[in-house]
Amino acid sequence: MSEHRRKPPQPQGGGRAAARRGQSGSSSGRRAAPRGATGSPSGSYGQDGEERPYGSRAEARRAAQRSGGGRRRAAEPGRGGRRAAPGGAGPGRGRAAASGKKRLIDYPRHDKDGWRRWMPSWKLVAGLCIGFFGAGVAAAGLAYAMVQVPDLAKTATAQNNVYYWADGSQMVATGGERNRQIVSLPQIPEAMRNAVISQENKTFYSDSGIDPKGIARAVFNMAKGGDTQGGSTITQQYVKNAMLNDQSQTISRKVKEIFVSIKVGAEEPKDTILEGYLNSAYYGRGAYGIQAAARAYFNVDAVDLNPGQCAFLAATLKGATYYDPAGATAIDPAATPEANRGRAQRQMQDTLDKMVEYGHLSQEERAKYPDLPEVKNPQSNSQLGGQIGYLVRLAKSSVVKNGVVTEQQLEKGGYSIYTTFDKKKVEDLEKAVQKVYKENIDPEKRPEKDTHVQFGGASVDPETGAIRAIYGGEDATKHFTNNADVTGAQVGSTFKPYVLAAAMKWGVRDPEGPPTQAQDERTVVSPRSLYSGENDFKVKEYDGTVWKNEKGEQWLQENDGELSVGEAPDYMIDLREAMRESVNSAYVQLGMDVGLDKVEEAAVDSGLLKDSLAGTSYPSFSLGISDPSAIRMAGSYATFADSGKQRDPFSVTKVTSKDGTIYTHKVETKQAFTAQVADNVTDVLKTVVEDGTGTNAQLPGREVAGKTGTTDGNKSAWFVGYTPQLSTAISMFRYPDDETIKNRTFLEMYGTGGQKQIHGASFPSIIWKDYMEDALKGTKPLKFPKPEPIGEVVNDAPPPSPTPSPSQSEEETSPSPSPSPSQSETTSPSPSPSDTCGVWDWNCDNGNNGGNDSAGNDSGGSETSPSPSPSSSPTGGEEDDSRGNQNGGLFAGPNG
Repeated sequence: MSEHRRKPPQPQGGGRAAARRGQSGSSSGRRAAPRGATGSPSGSYGQDGEERPYGSRAEARRAAQRSGGGRRRAAEPGRGGRRAAPGGAGPGRGRAAASGKKRLIDYPRHDKDGWRRWMPSWKLVAGLCIGFFGAGVAAAGLAYAMVQVPDLAKTATAQNNVYYWADGSQMVATGGERNRQIVSLPQIPEAMRNAVISQENKTFYSDSGIDPKGIARAVFNMAKGGDTQGGSTITQQYVKNAMLNDQSQTISRKVKEIFVSIKVGAEEPKDTILEGYLNSAYYGRGAYGIQAAARAYFNVDAVDLNPGQCAFLAATLKGATYYDPAGATAIDPAATPEANRGRAQRQMQDTLDKMVEYGHLSQEERAKYPDLPEVKNPQSNSQLGGQIGYLVRLAKSSVVKNGVVTEQQLEKGGYSIYTTFDKKKVEDLEKAVQKVYKENIDPEKRPEKDTHVQFGGASVDPETGAIRAIYGGEDATKHFTNNADVTGAQVGSTFKPYVLAAAMKWGVRDPEGPPTQAQDERTVVSPRSLYSGENDFKVKEYDGTVWKNEKGEQWLQENDGELSVGEAPDYMIDLREAMRESVNSAYVQLGMDVGLDKVEEAAVDSGLLKDSLAGTSYPSFSLGISDPSAIRMAGSYATFADSGKQRDPFSVTKVTSKDGTIYTHKVETKQAFTAQVADNVTDVLKTVVEDGTGTNAQLPGREVAGKTGTTDGNKSAWFVGYTPQLSTAISMFRYPDDETIKNRTFLEMYGTGGQKQIHGASFPSIIWKDYMEDALKGTKPLKFPKPEPIGEVVNDAPPPSPTPSPSQSEEETSPSPSPSPSQSETTSPSPSPSDTCGVWDWNCDNGNNGGNDSAGNDSGGSETSPSPSPSSSPTGGEEDDSRGNQNGGLFAGPNG
């Protein structure tokens, strides 16, 4: 051992303490301790001529060791510690040395300074990663061991959904045994298997059963609250269908589905998985599984399906709501039969092309299926016959559209659905329709006139928007379309109240003002404002120029029967009279003066859906060429009934499940119009019933407001009216209820029911009256609010007499002390005096009073008189082009 490593000799009698005290003396080593290493305060930083302190802690440590002659450095004098600070610098000049005990996790790092002290070492990072990975593998293994392969047989049944009337009594329990018959794989055509594989999962036979990208996408969508569907393999979809007990859209359920899918993919043969999927998938129309679907759409067994039918059924798996050729407008207005057929056709052809591409189908066989296969009409459960089926469908679609549950979840059952439907009112409405039908419509006696006659209706509570009753058709098991919903039947003159409301809300534009809406100067209109009732009226833009169509042609507005109303030569009448007698020319011009954009806005504000409005750039828009549903028409008139308060119609108040109440409807009210505007519209519509085209709708002892409507070519007729307690819309039209007929269209009603022409004042108003009498029985008659005066009288002039022109001598538009010769045989159909021929006046000679304008509107009192033969109406056989530019149509030009 070298000399400088030896321990210094211990002084006699002093022990270690003495040695420490003698440490400051000269060293017994070969070298003296460097100056400043003695621990002397005076030597810490040096005196004159002395050396500077050591440049680093390491040098000081080495110097201290050398000065001590051994491994241990002497402590400072007076210190009881075992080790002195380097260079005698005293405490606090440096970090204490680490303990000799090694830590399991060296964090923060003991041998680093500054930010490096907080940076984990690669060993720590690697260890943590391995630890987490190991824990994940262990958790995944445990989860894999715990999940079980689903049993498809357990999904063959489902719970009932129970529907309740408004009073809480049970309407119907439907659901029960699910419509599924499991078939083995050999009974499923190979074309069906290949169609699904080609379209859904072309790597089905080679993949592991999961799609990592699809899973990541689904998890991401769930995390941000979006849709979780899409991107799944056939195995995953089968597992999803079979996991009946948990269909929640949560990450935990998705994770469980993934593990089950992995286990199924590892333990089950691919053919078994494919068989299970095709037997558990939902194809629409309440059909679960390929056998039920084959019967629901084609009325054949699954084994007999051809490749075209298989490709079509593969399309329905993407969502039958949008691919069923029968349509599903009750769930989504965009799911019309036409739109669905187009989507199904494109999807079917794409599937067939992929089958050829992947070698599953020859080009020659593929060429045999260029069109959609013929699909049968949907069939309803027998317990859902009559009106019950329509009510259930309406409530079901409401629940789905509101996002309460999905259609598939609802099909699985277990829900209690509380509706707004009043059982007595539903029965009263059905009875009123059947009475008119049985007494007047006879397809055997008049096969060319009375076949395909249909009625629709809806009744809404103005105070809440609750739908109290509907009439959807003859029988939900025979006639699938709900006539209370969208049918395509135009509403005609029942649209005119929205024109009047717009004129009183925004006013007419100043013809001297600029055309831009932002700078419009407007004048709010009074119902006493004067407009022309002249036939063949030149419709003008608000600046006074004559309106022209896209071809630059001027067009003239016809009135019903080609009659001018008012006193010659100007034929000016006020808006109340024009509404009472449904004069087209006055309201077409009013709509142009207000602006068709404002008319559209008023209609939407009242409660009509914007996508149901058509022809908004043509003057005929004001005359009702749009086709809202009976439900929406009743709901929008209810806005006027409740002084401008608008509430959307609704059919479900509450939905409950095993988890409790999962949905409660909240009535939302908005003030669409001021009470002043709405009450004035009501006051004008009261005169329609009291002494106008709607006299057949009078209810003794009650105030009634309403409007009649008849459409182009006499293809539909309406009456929409209300009391303060109830708003009801009734429609009538002819439309073939046979989907095998291609290019179906609305048929004329000249001669239907033995009448020359059908008006809103005839059968629809009679049904309305019969129903409302029963529906309101036992309730107190209420009066409408008295309207406050509104607006200014535009086009002011000395008030003309409402006496019609000489060409109208066959029909008086106001009471007369003595009838004209042409009216001598007229008998009134109403207990109250009437100026016009009645619906049931078969001998009334009113030949020129029954025609209707080609925009689908009645005027000049036409809806209270029998209609002429088709030959007497120049528009009787014309098709509606909805633009008002056909010969003899909405706008009659000089050349016809």
